[in-house]
Amino acid sequence: MNFNFDEEVSRRGTESVKWDEFAPDTIPMWIADMDFKAAPAIREALQKRLDHGVFGYELVPDGYYDAITRWFSLRHGWNGFGRKDIIYTTSVISAYSACIKAMTRPGDKVIIMTPVYNCFFPAIRNNGCEASCSTLIYKDNRYSIDFGDLERRASDPRATVLLLCNPHNPGGRVWTREELERIGAICMKHDVFVISDEIHGELTYPGHDYTPYGTLAPEMVKRSATCVSPTKAFNIAGIQIANIIATDPEVYQKIDRAINENECCDVNVFGVTALMAAYNGSGEWLDQLRSYLYDNAQAVYEFMARELPQIKVMDIEGTYLMWMDCRALLKEGEQPEGFSERLTAHLREKARLIVCCGTIYGEDGEGFIRFNIACPRSQVREALSRLKEGLTSY
Repeated sequence: MNFNFDEEVSRRGTESVKWDEFAPDTIPMWIADMDFKAAPAIREALQKRLDHGVFGYELVPDGYYDAITRWFSLRHGWNGFGRKDIIYTTSVISAYSACIKAMTRPGDKVIIMTPVYNCFFPAIRNNGCEASCSTLIYKDNRYSIDFGDLERRASDPRATVLLLCNPHNPGGRVWTREELERIGAICMKHDVFVISDEIHGELTYPGHDYTPYGTLAPEMVKRSATCVSPTKAFNIAGIQIANIIATDPEVYQKIDRAINENECCDVNVFGVTALMAAYNGSGEWLDQLRSYLYDNAQAVYEFMARELPQIKVMDIEGTYLMWMDCRALLKEGEQPEGFSERLTAHLREKARLIVCCGTIYGEDGEGFIRFNIACPRSQVREALSRLKEGLTSY
């Protein structure tokens, strides 16, 4: 079956954060959701559940756990967990926040590799911890890990957790097995617990395979928890459903207690239904989506090379979020601090284009913007035209 990702679906006036947050003459290429209809299997399952008409408290069925374990086994070769290792919750943010609460004490340090997903920062702060930021190495249009700095931070007695983004947002790196094993070895050596946010795991491109942290050596996996969800890849973020996978019984109990203490231990009936339909019947839709997103990325590369060669677009290996280095636009004598914020404001006001400011992902994002390509190609082209207008007039 072929799926039409070129279809334009109006989201204006639907209380969409992406589309209704800003003026109606703007094009939103910012927040990480997609402008595609969800897979038919998901929509059909939700309609069937809706037609029942009663939406009371619901048990999570055996089929829910079977769908998760089957999906990760068949798609990613991850076979080392079962029902007893899965904790359901409302979102990946709730998931890693509860994991931080479970595995730290107030005053501990949580290591993150920056620039990184902006919601990591409040999750660390809200649990009474301090972010220890290891700056990624930016070279040849690609991020890599500064393992020396990572080990130095891990050796700090106050550092008890590494909050990992796998694949990485922003920047689109898909960490290799070798990189993850080096991370795991450092964390094992210094008794640092790994919490891995893998919400973008399904969204990778040719030549870059997602490696679940849970497929590493058993001694590394034991000192870790992995947060997964179908919401990003299948465009069902508004329904909200996620899972934590923790194979060590003691770790599981600590996280389960934190989930209950945070009052995010129940999920809605539509989240359960959508997850099962995504994992059981939407694999073909996802494969075609990934191909479409890859072609969108190529269209961006071609346009930028032709029209805006001074802007470096990072090589994207995964996610649908393109990371653009705009520092070549800095004027002589202009202060670099606040540049990303000034540039995104200029794009909004002069080109009516909404993108993400690089510094919301940490100070290491200064000079960058994030550009969401998960939309019909016609919208990508219009957004690129506006991007050119805005950047050339800065």
